[in-house]
Amino acid sequence: MVLLASVLKPVDDTRMRGKFAETLAGRPQVQVHVAGRGTARLSVSPTVGGISQHGIFKGSRLSLERLAAQWRYGLLLHRLKPDLIIVHAPELLPLTLLWQAMGRGGQFVYDIRENYALNVSTQHVYQGLTRRWLAAGLRWVEARAARRAAAVILAEASYAAELPFLNELPSERVVVLENKYQPHSDETLRQQPIKLPPSTEPLRLLYSGTISELNGVWEAISLAHQLRAAWPGGAWLTIIGFCQQPELLPKLELEAVAHADWLTLIGGVEPVPHAEIVAEIGRSHLGLLPYRPHPSTERCRPTKLFEYLAHGLPVLASPNPLWQEVLDAHGAGLAVDFSQPADGPALVARLQNQRFYPNGVPTDVLWASEGKKLWHLLDSVI
Repeated sequence: MVLLASVLKPVDDTRMRGKFAETLAGRPQVQVHVAGRGTARLSVSPTVGGISQHGIFKGSRLSLERLAAQWRYGLLLHRLKPDLIIVHAPELLPLTLLWQAMGRGGQFVYDIRENYALNVSTQHVYQGLTRRWLAAGLRWVEARAARRAAAVILAEASYAAELPFLNELPSERVVVLENKYQPHSDETLRQQPIKLPPSTEPLRLLYSGTISELNGVWEAISLAHQLRAAWPGGAWLTIIGFCQQPELLPKLELEAVAHADWLTLIGGVEPVPHAEIVAEIGRSHLGLLPYRPHPSTERCRPTKLFEYLAHGLPVLASPNPLWQEVLDAHGAGLAVDFSQPADGPALVARLQNQRFYPNGVPTDVLWASEGKKLWHLLDSVI
């Protein structure tokens, strides 16, 4: 039995549930459970595709519910007694270490999805001494857990250089599994890339995933406004995803009401089912990656980058050598400085002169290769 667990990520999270759990459930003898943030769908269907789902968290990330999540996680460990735990959140590491030390369970693997200490230090969600102590505590817990873990998985190759405690581990116990795209079980990927419409027809822009100022939601709105004036058929922007900044969401809702003729906001309060995001990708002409320059994201390849490429959606991205390398390899998009007011006519000319995906929709952005690496790790190390 395998338990995959997070706190803030929903039980149908694309990495934990859609990639890891689906890969593990591919072997008939493996029983898979997923724990995370509860969703409306969870109360209707706690078991999906043979994978059991458990909601251990609800509410905002700064609420006392996060303490309650620890209690629920402990009860789940006691009830399931999993042979293997894949921990997808650092705050679950202390209880996992205690559980293992008490001889109650089997081995665990730590999936490092973000450089958490760096995020806490630089993103200003927490203030003053709280921020410094929390960052130091996270790094201490992660280092201790990494030494005890059967293996450590990295969502980004850059973490190998950023996290010094990984140098203490044998190389065979550390593997990079990028957030490449895993199609839904009933999804057939398109064979031809999405083409821009004639200039007389509307241009549909998409901002998907985590909605935040750091991820450039205001820059996306600004660009859409500029393109509306330059694209003869007009431009429409859809913002779809989950917003973890309570003070930001009301402002975006007001913006959506004020510009309802060209701006649509889907989700915000709760995570949006990934199938809805995929559907919006298929209805869009341009995917936006308007990230603001920041240490926590500059060395990472966003999940939505792989999602857009897997569906052949042309991309406009903030300047970043790591992203540009991928875009150039497939002719998938253009770099745009979202921090500056867009020259609408010039951008329209660039878009119309660019041939996107000249070699077709790429396949090296799919999860299949990462899934094989996951099973190789578990078979060889565990």
